[in-house]
Amino acid sequence: MSQVAFDNVAALAADALVDKDARTWAMLVHLSALIGCVIPFANLIAPIVIWQMKKKESAFVDAHGKEAVNFQLTLLIAVLVCLVLVFVLIGFFLLFAVGIGALVLTIIAGIKANEGQLYRYPVSIRFIK
Repeated sequence: MSQVAFDNVAALAADALVDKDARTWAMLVHLSALIGCVIPFANLIAPIVIWQMKKKESAFVDAHGKEAVNFQLTLLIAVLVCLVLVFVLIGFFLLFAVGIGALVLTIIAGIKANEGQLYRYPVSIRFIK
């Protein structure tokens, strides 16, 4: 998402025009990634499914969906790098750090979405704009 488009959605959120339904779906886009703790790859599939279902209904949900999917793709790359580094033993520590960071940032994003605020993950590659 371009900076101008992100600013437009931020202005929309700041004006409190985001209804409760949109805030709930945006929160669910982020928190659905936690299913990946139980089902492999669900951390990527669940946010994509919710985002695709609701992106046309709300620009707010669309913005949060893109953020969530970008973050999950970034996490996938980070985990793959950590798995390679397991062979030099540092990967175990990095996997733990990535897991804790992902959990904390996902919960923060869900809370911000429920409050009607836009949230940009601090360590996320922007694959989808």
